[in-house]
Amino acid sequence: MNYANFPLDKRKPLPSSDAVGAEDFIDVERLLSMAARQAKVVAACAAIGLFLGVLYLQTTPPTYMATSRVLIDEGLNKVVDEVSAASVSMQTDSAILSQIEILHSARLAAVVVDKQKLDQNDAFLYPPTSAASKAAGFVRGVIRYFRPNPAVGTTDVAQLDPATRDAMIASSRRDYAILKLQNEVQAERIGRSYVISIAYQATDPVLATAVTKAYADAYLADQLDASFDATERAAVWLQGRLTELRESSQAAALAVEKFRAEHGLAVNDGQLISDKQLGDLNGQLIEAQADTARASARYQQYKSIVESGSDNAFRDAAISADQPSNSVISTLKTRYLTVAKRQQDVEANFGAEHPQAVALAKEKADISAQIFGELKQLTESYRNEYEVALARETALRANVALAAGKSSIDNQSQVKLRELEQKATALSTLYQTFLGRYEEASQQQSFPVGKIRVISDATLPQSAATPRTSIVLGLSLVLGLMMGAGVGGLNEFRERFFRTGEDVRDRVGLKFLGYLPVIGSKVAKNDDGQADVKTAQSPSAAERRARMRVSIDAPASMFSETLRSAKIAFDVVLEGQGSRVIGVISVLPGEGKSTVAANLAGLLAANGSKTLLVDGDLRNPGLSRSLGMEAEQGLMEAVVSGQTWQSVGKIDRQTKLAIVPAVPRGHFSHTSELLSSAGMRRFIDNAKETFEYIVVDLPPLGPVVDAKAFAPLADGFVLVTEWGRTPRAMVQSILSSESYIANKIVGVVLNKVDLKKLAKYGSIGGSEKFFDRYSSYYLEKSEARTKANT
Repeated sequence: MNYANFPLDKRKPLPSSDAVGAEDFIDVERLLSMAARQAKVVAACAAIGLFLGVLYLQTTPPTYMATSRVLIDEGLNKVVDEVSAASVSMQTDSAILSQIEILHSARLAAVVVDKQKLDQNDAFLYPPTSAASKAAGFVRGVIRYFRPNPAVGTTDVAQLDPATRDAMIASSRRDYAILKLQNEVQAERIGRSYVISIAYQATDPVLATAVTKAYADAYLADQLDASFDATERAAVWLQGRLTELRESSQAAALAVEKFRAEHGLAVNDGQLISDKQLGDLNGQLIEAQADTARASARYQQYKSIVESGSDNAFRDAAISADQPSNSVISTLKTRYLTVAKRQQDVEANFGAEHPQAVALAKEKADISAQIFGELKQLTESYRNEYEVALARETALRANVALAAGKSSIDNQSQVKLRELEQKATALSTLYQTFLGRYEEASQQQSFPVGKIRVISDATLPQSAATPRTSIVLGLSLVLGLMMGAGVGGLNEFRERFFRTGEDVRDRVGLKFLGYLPVIGSKVAKNDDGQADVKTAQSPSAAERRARMRVSIDAPASMFSETLRSAKIAFDVVLEGQGSRVIGVISVLPGEGKSTVAANLAGLLAANGSKTLLVDGDLRNPGLSRSLGMEAEQGLMEAVVSGQTWQSVGKIDRQTKLAIVPAVPRGHFSHTSELLSSAGMRRFIDNAKETFEYIVVDLPPLGPVVDAKAFAPLADGFVLVTEWGRTPRAMVQSILSSESYIANKIVGVVLNKVDLKKLAKYGSIGGSEKFFDRYSSYYLEKSEARTKANT
């Protein structure tokens, strides 16, 4: 940030916790930094994990595992399957899983227990256990002791006779052995094959081999017995069903014939006689309907001609060629046309009254009457023909109705007949099928071949299966590393303090002025490896005074360079002001603000600037005590009595630094009113006339409000924060609530920095990683004179 053109009252506000949290994400660089800081914790946890792994290996007895593999092979009983009554396909995952469940069944475990007498084998029943198992058993016993489960229906064994008691004990041991073997035997499918692995693990390799072999043999025998029993049960059941099916089939066939005879359902060429008769009648009815329609059409046609009268009969007389009277009517029509033509010619030549014309007219009328008579006679014959066709159609329709009724009854009977025939056919087919299956089942009993064969027999194991040294140690190391990572992550999560300048800029939005390293005598360490000021040895008076003069005695040190950075910062920010009042503040007590104030003022004075150092902490004047100043009057007296700094100040002979101490006067609680009073303003104004810099050591912001009361008189503040001790949230909260002070803070210095650890908190490429390269620029003039910085 460029402070030259950026006034204090326009400085950007403090970032909120939400904004900080949004930007505070974990990346690879940060993870690597965390890992470097927590490397010792992770290494210690990894060592603990390895130690526990070695302890586990030393206290856990070795166990040996024997393995046998069996193949579900349908090729072994291919011949049997060709005549099998109930073949089973083993080409599905569910079938393989079913075989695995058979291997885990209690029935198979009981066969192995009885064959190997495992209920009498103490090595099987009570194998040696590890220390962890013993501890877990002890804990379970304690829990059961305090939370007993009341037994229901128990019998007092001591009251039974010896034989019964021994039988109950033997039965209990057998049941326990079966349950134990059932839980411990391992059966699993090998990949996607039809191979099943059978394994058993025990502390005795001979016992493990014997149990595994016995399990494979018992499984093969169980498969053969299951196949034989299933075939035998099927044959017995089929034999009982054959007699019943034969009787039912015969009864159904007899019922078919009896029903056909009772209902007269004779069949001709595969068709009922009633259906055949109905078909013939329907054909005749169709022909009769056609004849009736044709006769009706002719009759109606001639009837309309006759009804039109004799005059129109000649014009409408359309005689069909197939009618027998065609020749008579045609002859008459020819004569009629000839006479009509002659009449027309005579009338045209001689007139209508001519006798020949009258004779021709009479002749034409006679011919027309003859034609009309013939038409009437023909119409009557067509009427008779139509009535005959209609009577025939009516008779055929009645016959069809009768035949249809009988056919419907026969068809209903035919449905029942078909049902009986289907039942008889089904029973006959079922009987034939069962007869064939019975013969196949009877033949299969003579083929004692199963679908299981052993492809890998159990052998005596040469090395222990558990515990595996490499796996245990590797897992212990991984768990230790994970535990270390968890503890390290918890430590990082608990990290809530300022460590780098980036923390200062990101968390509180202030300019970072530099690091002030821990100098002088050793400081005690707490459990987190951080410098613990509270447990440090109390320095002597000479050491305290030397601590206040580090910037003077070692001007080329990193400590002095950081204070020069602070001087440049407030010179840039307060450029143009004649005299500058700089307040040195902190959030918590013991962060070293008095040391910073004294060294800053000493550095300014040593550079030739007129500087006044004021101890403004009137309640706890640590600056005055550290400088070893014994005065009767100080700042309080000067402000109250209206004196100037000359009356209470003292001058350092080496640097010409003027110092105004603070003299405690019992319990004085109104220090804030004193620092904000008009007398304090007059005192500062008087000092400004003489000095270029006035450095005021103010009380911490947290416990009292003195610094806030003095804020209107200060041109800027330098905030001192202890490295790795001052909570970031607390600084941010106080500065957010004291915005007037926050706007006047020139920058922040991190005090009491452990430079060896600082590099672990810096980002890759940050200046913190390269402080060892800067050492040639920081030359200590007299290390013997630099003491502890508190």
